[in-house]
Amino acid sequence: MKQAIHPEYRPVVFRDSGAGYSFLTRSTRTAEKTVTWEDGQQYPVIDVEVSSASHPFYTGKATVLDTAGRVEKFRRRYGSAGTAPAKA
Repeated sequence: MKQAIHPEYRPVVFRDSGAGYSFLTRSTRTAEKTVTWEDGQQYPVIDVEVSSASHPFYTGKATVLDTAGRVEKFRRRYGSAGTAPAKA
């Protein structure tokens, strides 16, 4: 690796304020705000809107789309698959 061209890689706290969830990891992101972590040290904190604690896919609260109903609605509106007009 070339020296002095890469950003500093340091511990950072990411905080999902909507879910009340925080985690400590390493990142090149910077932040002006700091927070005291469980180990008593100060770390930069980055607030995020969505994390694994609040994302519907990871929480199991994802809505399932009714694809069969959509297909039937399309067929009622535009006819069955065999009635498509031929290309000129």
